[in-house]
Amino acid sequence: MNLHELKPAQGSRKERNRLGRGIGSGNGKTAGKGHKGQKARSGGGVRLGFEGGQTPLFRRLPKRGFTNINRKDYAIVNLEALNRFEDGTEVTPALLIETGLVSKEKSGIKILGNGKLETKLTVKAHKFSSAAKEAIEAAGGQTEVI
Repeated sequence: MNLHELKPAQGSRKERNRLGRGIGSGNGKTAGKGHKGQKARSGGGVRLGFEGGQTPLFRRLPKRGFTNINRKDYAIVNLEALNRFEDGTEVTPALLIETGLVSKEKSGIKILGNGKLETKLTVKAHKFSSAAKEAIEAAGGQTEVI
């Protein structure tokens, strides 16, 4: 096979159906919309979830749960991500944002114990999981809750 012999696979390129282009096209006159009615009109049709006036499903089902307006959303940092810092570094939220580990602080920063920590660090954060706290102290570092 040469470069000039290349062509698309059979059936992979299909021409779109041009509506309302004459009786011979098979989709002329009403352009596949049938005769009159709401769906035949320009801009016609019903909104999402409309059931012809019957109470829609989303209103028939009971409401469940609530959104806690006082919920705290923490930016999460795993232990393995802290290996990029050198021994003795003081890791603060400002440093995490500066290095790009965290995009924004949210309600605070929480350190989770996923991965293995090989460097001795002083980590300052708003929350620590128990596994993360143990791992940081086992590596010879310190944790400080802000």
